[in-house]
Amino acid sequence: MRNFLFVILGLASLVSCDNQNKVNQEVATETKASETSKPLQINNPIIKDKFTADPAALVHEDTVYLYAGHDEAPNDFHFYRMNEWLVFSSTNMVDWEEHPVPLKPTDFSWAKGDAWAAQVIERNGKFYWYVTVEHDDTHPGKAIGVAVSDSPIGPFKDALGLALVTNDMTTDTDISWDDIDPTVFMDGDQAYLYWGNTKCYWAKLKDNMIEFDGDIHTVDLPHFTEAPWIHKKGDWYYLSYAYQFPEKTAYAMSKSIEGPWEYKGILNELAGNSNTNHQAILEYKGKDYFIYHTGGIQPNGGSFRRSVCIDELKYNEDGTLKRVVMTSEGIQK
Repeated sequence: MRNFLFVILGLASLVSCDNQNKVNQEVATETKASETSKPLQINNPIIKDKFTADPAALVHEDTVYLYAGHDEAPNDFHFYRMNEWLVFSSTNMVDWEEHPVPLKPTDFSWAKGDAWAAQVIERNGKFYWYVTVEHDDTHPGKAIGVAVSDSPIGPFKDALGLALVTNDMTTDTDISWDDIDPTVFMDGDQAYLYWGNTKCYWAKLKDNMIEFDGDIHTVDLPHFTEAPWIHKKGDWYYLSYAYQFPEKTAYAMSKSIEGPWEYKGILNELAGNSNTNHQAILEYKGKDYFIYHTGGIQPNGGSFRRSVCIDELKYNEDGTLKRVVMTSEGIQK
């Protein structure tokens, strides 16, 4: 009996020693990893020397071009003051080079001002920039114009000489700012423009990219506010948009860019210290990114002094989107 107990105690001792050795090895591994791993950098917002808002992005020749409005509201001014658009480029989503101002509302002879949300797309070697501006008194209200350039960094010039969309062309609402936030998408050889506030509109574009090819249509989406963005992954088309106010980001999915669209839920929560929530989505070097703005620059960031941020976008196996996790660290090298 005594020998048996000695055997049991011996085995228990061996097991205990083995477990302790495993714990020691794990601790040593974790310690070594913590000693050799780099501390994460605080990379959001990505532009820290000025306020940027309403991001849009384009991948061209292995470079990402980021387009944004420039928030210039003084600290005691409680509305948008935006007099120009900005462009930045990057090859790693972390380091951004700013280029000369490529476009202003004053470049459109028929516009009064307001460099609101816009997007650039490339077709046949030219870059078309669809922008929101305030139209002059001949067509009061917000309008959508088109500028063109031979380079993604400009300079751009008015491609049409007049607005593509004016407030009197859309009568589903009686507000003067329902024609804002254009997003453009190439589906094969056919270009589509989506836009709107309180009502989501879309239309086909002709091959020249400066005229509509057919009627303007509408999409019925739950709590649609503004900021539509179209992207595609695999067989699915995604329509994300600003939802309610203050704004979250929600999304819908379809097998066709013309719909029908099935609402899928919230994609991004309220974007810290900002009433608005405006997104761009793109794939770059095998990873997917969610680009958005917050009021996150200290100490004077806010709804009228916003800043562009970037975090990863992730998909579920069925193609639905995972909720975006907004971080201070953002994208690391």
